[in-house]
Amino acid sequence: MENRVRNRNDNVDEGLAGNERLEEAIAALQMEPSEEMLAHVLTVVRQRMREGGQFIVAVDPKAADAGLSIQAVKTDDGRMWWSVFTSFDEELKGSGSVMSTFMSGIGQILKTAGEVEGISGIIINPWNRTLMLDKNLINIILGAK
Repeated sequence: MENRVRNRNDNVDEGLAGNERLEEAIAALQMEPSEEMLAHVLTVVRQRMREGGQFIVAVDPKAADAGLSIQAVKTDDGRMWWSVFTSFDEELKGSGSVMSTFMSGIGQILKTAGEVEGISGIIINPWNRTLMLDKNLINIILGAK
């Protein structure tokens, strides 16, 4: 699939257009953590998935010999999470180096993360407006539960 940037000023790819709604929902959840706000965020993720929305997925450059390997972040509890981003701006925040990335449909990355052994889920925007989706929340979004 060919990625096109609509306008140099807004630097938004068609697959990412609409993800600002997800960023806003995550920010609202951070300001007012509650089950209701979490349910709202999960609904927005599901809507973006159904609209054909995409995430930017970070690739682990150290695993180049093994083929495409998604970058995993280890949390303090020792669990591994894939890093995904809602926009190019979010990708650049806090990152100490240039990352290799690709774009993937939200549904596809959620489904894959839910099936891969050793991965606890995904972290959306690990530097800012962060949301951790474990396999239980992923299954809720996908409608498996």
